[in-house]
Amino acid sequence: MVERLGHLTIAATAVLREAMQAIDRGACEIAFVVDAPGHLLGTVTDGDIRRALLAGATLEDPVEPVMNPRFTAVSETASRTEVLDLMQARTLGHIPILDSQGRLVGLHLLREMLGRDEKPNWAVVMAGGRGERLRPITDSIPKPMVKVAGRPILERIVLHLVGQGFKTIFLSVNYMSDVIERYFGDGSSYGCQIQYLREETPLGTGGALSLLPGKPMHPFLVLNGDLLTQFDASGMLAFHAERGCLATVGCYEYLHTVPYGVLDLSEDRVAGMREKPRESWTVNAGIYVLEPALLARVPKGTYFPLPALVEECLDRKEPVGAYHIVGDWIDVGHHQELRRARGEGDRS
Repeated sequence: MVERLGHLTIAATAVLREAMQAIDRGACEIAFVVDAPGHLLGTVTDGDIRRALLAGATLEDPVEPVMNPRFTAVSETASRTEVLDLMQARTLGHIPILDSQGRLVGLHLLREMLGRDEKPNWAVVMAGGRGERLRPITDSIPKPMVKVAGRPILERIVLHLVGQGFKTIFLSVNYMSDVIERYFGDGSSYGCQIQYLREETPLGTGGALSLLPGKPMHPFLVLNGDLLTQFDASGMLAFHAERGCLATVGCYEYLHTVPYGVLDLSEDRVAGMREKPRESWTVNAGIYVLEPALLARVPKGTYFPLPALVEECLDRKEPVGAYHIVGDWIDVGHHQELRRARGEGDRS
């Protein structure tokens, strides 16, 4: 990385010819203008130089008037998914990495990020639900397309999956499916292939799996299309394989603070009192890894919830793993949770 940055950087006193040479050396279609301590002052692309030349500049003119001082950059702590999200939002092929002092320390390239750690596993996202509990919002838009921080929930899921190395993604669609299909197309703009499982009638989170065009060669990921989470899909797949599970269920520690003092009673006497206790439950996070053999148990053309498939495995005494989701997880299925996801607090 240090060697690459050395090829890509030029001084503020450089001329356009030197900028073109840096772009050629680095083979990244961009050069970076830095000062002596290494602070990033601006970026220059081959397009910037071409437009300057067409406007009458020469190769010996200074680069500073041509550079873009309003560049997009990220910190060293930015996650891969966050970077991909930003690249998609601003249609960028490269984003510089700056340290806390604003010095150039690295570079994210879209072509490298999409080509890294590619997984053979399929991912299936259930995006066909009506979203009754989010009405009236979902009267005019499908639930997975509801926006949080300016971006549809489903797009955040797709970007996260691509960032985790998934190249084949299936979207199960039913309600207002045309809105989803127009938005995502074939997935090429996201660096993946998106195919659609079209439910003529609602089939549930499990029944939609009967529409898959074939049997996958590897364990596959299934998740609900209304989740805001940055879960570690690679870690979940590894957990599933290491423990020899037939199915693995993503689980989350759900915490709730009772807003009252809770009384412990013994007949008609108070035996104890707990002020606003905090309770915890391990809940199904709506994320699964399944072995391909389980598809044979999914009925065709019939409403079938995915938890029923997991329960069947348990009845048969087959191994079902519990993978704990660490970090943020919000099921945006209720108005209260949507407000929380949007940082609006609880208005109930």
